[in-house]
Amino acid sequence: MPNDPLEAVDVRILEALQTDGRMTNQTLSEEVGLSTSPCWRRVRQLEETGVIKGYRAELDRKKIGLGVLAFIRVKIDSHSEQEAEEFSASVSKLKEVVACYSIAGDADFLLQVVSPDLDTYADFAMTVVRRLPRIKEMQTTFVLKEIKPFEGLPLSFARG
Repeated sequence: MPNDPLEAVDVRILEALQTDGRMTNQTLSEEVGLSTSPCWRRVRQLEETGVIKGYRAELDRKKIGLGVLAFIRVKIDSHSEQEAEEFSASVSKLKEVVACYSIAGDADFLLQVVSPDLDTYADFAMTVVRRLPRIKEMQTTFVLKEIKPFEGLPLSFARG
């Protein structure tokens, strides 16, 4: 199923769960127009095939004291697979890095970082990120205002 087109009912289930992952199976089944048993089976199938990877609470980063959101573009000085894996393993251990992407273009990686304030970010950037293996160059972009934060994937592309 992961590479197969999703059926329309599966897309409706995913849209509903992206909006409210805590809704009961009863509520979900009513919303998507299925009886409870087939709805439950479809959700389980979506979980088992890895389409649904898990469930989380969406937190307000500012209300939990993480006022700084930044993106760090990183270039590494070697592009061997081993060097990239070492960098990836090091970044994966950093709690301040909430997402990391290997990218194309004039940088190799894009790190999404949160921090309580600019001083804490500066300390993290200079004493931790700069010391990661094979860092050649890094550039930080600070988010001034979140215009459209991530709220879920566009499922209109998922239909078969």
